[in-house]
Amino acid sequence: MPHATASLTRRAGRFLRTSLFTQVLVALVLGVLVGRLWPQAGASLQPLGDGFVRLIKAMIAPLVFCVVVTGITKAGDLKAFGRIGVKALIWFEVATSIALVFGLLAGNVFAPGAGMHIDPASLDKGAVDAKTGGGQLPSAAQFVLESLPDSAVGAFAENSLLQVLVLACLVGAALLHLGQKKVPQILPVIEQAQDVVFTIVGFLMKLAPLAVLGATAHLVGEYGLGAMSTYGKLIAVCYGVALVFLLLLGCALKAVTGLSLWKFVRYTREELLLALGTGSSETVMPRMMQKLRAAGCRDDAVGLVLPTGYSFNLDGASIYLSIGTLFIAQAIGVDLSLGQQITVVLVLMLTSKGMAGVPGSAFLALSATASALGVIPAAAVALLLGVDRIMDSMRVATNLLGNCVAVFAVSRWEGALDRVTAKKVLNGELPASAQPDRPAEQERAAEPATADAAKPREAAAGPGAASVTTRDT
Repeated sequence: MPHATASLTRRAGRFLRTSLFTQVLVALVLGVLVGRLWPQAGASLQPLGDGFVRLIKAMIAPLVFCVVVTGITKAGDLKAFGRIGVKALIWFEVATSIALVFGLLAGNVFAPGAGMHIDPASLDKGAVDAKTGGGQLPSAAQFVLESLPDSAVGAFAENSLLQVLVLACLVGAALLHLGQKKVPQILPVIEQAQDVVFTIVGFLMKLAPLAVLGATAHLVGEYGLGAMSTYGKLIAVCYGVALVFLLLLGCALKAVTGLSLWKFVRYTREELLLALGTGSSETVMPRMMQKLRAAGCRDDAVGLVLPTGYSFNLDGASIYLSIGTLFIAQAIGVDLSLGQQITVVLVLMLTSKGMAGVPGSAFLALSATASALGVIPAAAVALLLGVDRIMDSMRVATNLLGNCVAVFAVSRWEGALDRVTAKKVLNGELPASAQPDRPAEQERAAEPATADAAKPREAAAGPGAASVTTRDT
């Protein structure tokens, strides 16, 4: 018996050392305990999570640039890249609209704010201003203008993904126009830079458990568990609607691609748990790009759809905003008519597109919605201050899975998905860590010699696996 116990202990220790999922899960539990037992100490650990997020963000812009440029040049068809962009925007608009409508329906049926009888005059509007830093969401024209870079260096320095995407499209188009004979060394350099970035991300991921420990301890220590009871019905409705929406996404994924969303969740469980622990989906974007490419999605589809979705496809945020608007109205005793609720959907469809990267963006969107309705005082938005951070897990998980489903769906729609490879990877028959890691010279040798000869490769035996060197770091 002692020998069996020692053997079990050794196996558990080895599993803890080698499994990132287990490490993050243990860190999550420790964070809750630290925040609950020593609130002040837990609240002071936030720099661990913030530092990790900063390091990962530093890698996102160069990674997106490299993936998009190589994706365009390997696909050899700039028109196909444009079609992917248009199809992605169509998918994003449909998905976010459905999420908004789901939220409004649930808010009407379950009425999470009913019976609270809050006096708006008793609320402190200054708390909302402090949360948002006095900022505001960009207008439609400003949003489009700010998506265009005015400096190549500035786009990377400011970590503006849309500006980096525009630059990457221009560089990829230029490489296609010039051809390999005029610029034979550029693409290999970009591919090698991509390998360097992925390697750095692999190093940084070793710090993920510390980041989760710090972020979770801060959340529990700063806000406590009391908000769970105060806003219990609102939290339950939001998470319940998010679950129903994800089930709908799973059905859509199965219908369009034949793939299982549950198997994808299992395949990316480490990344999902890390995103939940840190409250940020950006921390796992590099790893998600790796795993989507390993799962049969072509480089150009992954490089365009996933980063763009971070600005245009915020399904979880849409659910929260629509339910949150009704919660506020119900809490202060305002009965919104059908016409006013339609206005809520239309306003949120616009404001949700400019939320990414704006501090306190959810409150800015709610304030804009309240102003458009004209019947909800702006100060009433402060009602959600106590529960906003708890909603991060719902928003992050729904946004992230929504964007990944979009990558698969748009890839299938464009003929840029190798479903054979995808099914093998999601079934565990061909894990990402077992993908052949070919040198760049071999990979380029397998590609067409010129851009004009490149063709879409969905019908090939393994386009998803052969189009990119992938390491599951």
